[in-house]
Amino acid sequence: MLALQTQLIYELKRFDAQEKSIQTLFIGGGTPSTVAPKLYAPIFELLAPYFADDIEMTSEANPNSATYEWLEGMYALGINRISFGVQSFNDTKLKLLNRAHTSKQAIEAIQNAAKIGFKNLSLDLIYATLGDTKELLLHDINTAFSLPINHLSAYALTIEEGTPFEKKPHMSKEKLSLTSWLFREIKKRGFAQYEISNFGTYQSRHNLGYWLYEDYIGAGSGAVGKLASQRFYPTSDIEAYIKNPLDIEVESLNAQEKKLEQFFLGLRSCIGIAADIMSEEERKRAELLVEEGKLQMLAETFYNTDFLLSDEIALFLSS
Repeated sequence: MLALQTQLIYELKRFDAQEKSIQTLFIGGGTPSTVAPKLYAPIFELLAPYFADDIEMTSEANPNSATYEWLEGMYALGINRISFGVQSFNDTKLKLLNRAHTSKQAIEAIQNAAKIGFKNLSLDLIYATLGDTKELLLHDINTAFSLPINHLSAYALTIEEGTPFEKKPHMSKEKLSLTSWLFREIKKRGFAQYEISNFGTYQSRHNLGYWLYEDYIGAGSGAVGKLASQRFYPTSDIEAYIKNPLDIEVESLNAQEKKLEQFFLGLRSCIGIAADIMSEEERKRAELLVEEGKLQMLAETFYNTDFLLSDEIALFLSS
């Protein structure tokens, strides 16, 4: 935590943070629930003067380590939103995904969080895995909606380098028809889709900040930050980070790279793309897609009507 404090002090100065200027805080990385709440206390004390009065403070949590005591401790610190890495309510699928929790633990953890007083609760589901059927996914959705949540994230399993699934590419089985069906089932139950993977009656302000291309501090090993057209990359080697948390790589984006990122982020979410950042040619292409019913234009902003086509549309606009 000392390394984290050192970096935070540095970043607060770099970002010229003002009193009550931090609108959201997100404790992520998948395993915050393995860290005792008392160990977070010095970080909260350091940041407290910068917290906005209505700040959204989220922590990710694994169901097997998010004990009642841990949830109580985080609530006492001021955390007001928990995002549970559930992945599935099918125990066979959880084993296949190498998850340490059971469906029973996931249900109990979410119910405990609501009992403690958390009003904003989210869970993640994974789809497009080997063995997925409509019946299995429907059970996951129905179980999720039986719980006191107001947000749900649905992610396709992706095979990434350095993960246990790297040598098992057959594990990922995405079909567009099944993905479209899954999204319709979630929306049928009253959760609006506000980004390609995110649904809810509550929209995470932290998530929206990324898609609005706002600045953010990334503190911790491997956590990325952004300020204007610069990105900051602390080392992802934890031991090296502890020794020198200010060993931070800086990447500068040019105007075209920045605009392309705004295209991708805007089209995969409810944010859209402001017409005034487009070139004349890009705007003509966007207007063509409006005529074809693939984009909508409202108040000088182009909105995507099908998030699953976001990448293709972004490439078409910028080509």
